[in-house]
Amino acid sequence: MKTQRNATAAIAVPARAAVALAAPLLAGVWTGHVIPAVIAGIGALWGVSQDGSDPYRLRVRRLGSMGLAAALGLLAGELALRTAAAAAVTVCLVVAALAAGAVSLRGRVASVAGMHLLLGVTIGSGIPVPGPWWKAPLALLAGVGLVIVLSAAPWLWRRHEIERDAVLAVYRASSAALAAAGSPGAEDARRRLTAALDQAHQVMGRHLTRRGPARTEAASLLAAFHVAVRLGEVTSALVWEGRVLPASVTDVPLGMARRLLPEDRSAGPERAERSRCPRRDAVDGSGPDAGTPGLRALVALDAESDRVRADEVTLRLSGGPGQGRADRVRYAVLLAVCVLVAQLCAEVLHGPRGYWLPMTVAFVYKPDFGPVFRRSLHRCAGTVAGVAAIGSVVLLTTDTYALIGAVAAFGALMAVGVRRHYALATTGLTAVVFVLLDLLGDHRALYGARILDTALAAAIVLVAHFALWPRSAAGRAAAQTEAALAAARRYRDLAPEAGPAQRHALRRSAYHRLAEARRAAAHAHDEPGRPGRRLPDWQRAIGAAERLCDAVSARNLSARPGPVPVERSAGRPAERPPALCGALAPVRD
Repeated sequence: MKTQRNATAAIAVPARAAVALAAPLLAGVWTGHVIPAVIAGIGALWGVSQDGSDPYRLRVRRLGSMGLAAALGLLAGELALRTAAAAAVTVCLVVAALAAGAVSLRGRVASVAGMHLLLGVTIGSGIPVPGPWWKAPLALLAGVGLVIVLSAAPWLWRRHEIERDAVLAVYRASSAALAAAGSPGAEDARRRLTAALDQAHQVMGRHLTRRGPARTEAASLLAAFHVAVRLGEVTSALVWEGRVLPASVTDVPLGMARRLLPEDRSAGPERAERSRCPRRDAVDGSGPDAGTPGLRALVALDAESDRVRADEVTLRLSGGPGQGRADRVRYAVLLAVCVLVAQLCAEVLHGPRGYWLPMTVAFVYKPDFGPVFRRSLHRCAGTVAGVAAIGSVVLLTTDTYALIGAVAAFGALMAVGVRRHYALATTGLTAVVFVLLDLLGDHRALYGARILDTALAAAIVLVAHFALWPRSAAGRAAAQTEAALAAARRYRDLAPEAGPAQRHALRRSAYHRLAEARRAAAHAHDEPGRPGRRLPDWQRAIGAAERLCDAVSARNLSARPGPVPVERSAGRPAERPPALCGALAPVRD
């Protein structure tokens, strides 16, 4: 069943993109309103780039805010272009870049909206659109609205399927972590469990904060999620114990999932009881490992999981330290400088530069989306591949309907690339933009010019970023690591005296921030640095903090009070808390 759902989702995402991009263009060709149809296609193109697999409410919020910001930017750029003054266009671009940079480091939704505000201005100020001033923004909103409808329509028949899959993934990750216990891959498996819990926590966020009684299915999901949070603690403790576990133990989370999240939603209590792990009696038998605190806790949780209520104390995941005001101001100014330089280059070089240079800057200079250097390289590679692909299509045919079919195919490729690889997404986007320009009547051969313009815009971004803000990624990694180590220390110090709800909140916060810090550290190491200057070993400190949190989880489940247990089996060396605690000292950049 899971494989079938995954296959359906893998087909649905590119299919939605193909329909969203082709439908407006076909309607425009059939009715003779090609220009507004192309603008709607641009809106659909941007919507496809932000379509996701998260809960439907979050999708609508992100796509809606993106569409409104893009339409506002398109209107501003269009009005500046209609003044026929180059200075008005340049000022509008710089102001939009300042506004986009100011909001882009405040969170994912704000970042997407800020980027598309700037993209809207670049398109509006670079592509003349005849007709009344309000026509193009409305057409753009129509294209985004089509993506919203297609993306959110499954809510009608699979309302809680996304939340259910996210919670179910926690149980599967827990089973995999238990199977890896006592092996070299145990810590990586526990990190994957943390990632699954983080995803489930994010997906279930709206249900966790809802007041009043939940509906039957939502209540079952909430109860299963609370059990999953407890299961994370038990699994961490068993991973810390380091013993190789039998299948009768590793299958317990899967049995709990079958009971709490049955495939047949109409399954009654009798069927749920029959789905209890058939070998559960082997878990609390008399084997050599049966008496460990982790195994006893797993048996107890398996027995009590059916009685966990959906209205338990809500757990909240506090975000890591955000970018400070100085960082936001610096990024906004640098983005504006890059856009200004790109626009001036476009004016000096003349030719078909127009909007392509500032548009590429807007796409590339997104440090919150990943390493800027890698993003620049992928952008250039994707542009070359996209130009080659659409050039090959044009050599074969210039029929309008064939080109619309190419838009559908490349749009589907872009939708897959958004989830897989940025260069692949850029390949699809570049090809689609060429066809849209052709439908607008721009039949110039721009293949070589677009490759050069993309390389020039990427060079502008890289020079500005690494010359004026070379330590941005390292600064974020240092701040995230400090916050994560502080959360681990709070969990170590407060968990013994805390109640169950507070203990779970402390533990989830610690593991969540440690995972965020690990990603930030990997991001920093992916950016080129100054020769001869080494970055701090954040990964070592983060790994030590994760092991300490595992040890604290094991202590919390131990029946006897005392210091954090340090003995580990399966031939793994003991690591004593003083050494781990020393690793939690502040890591300075």
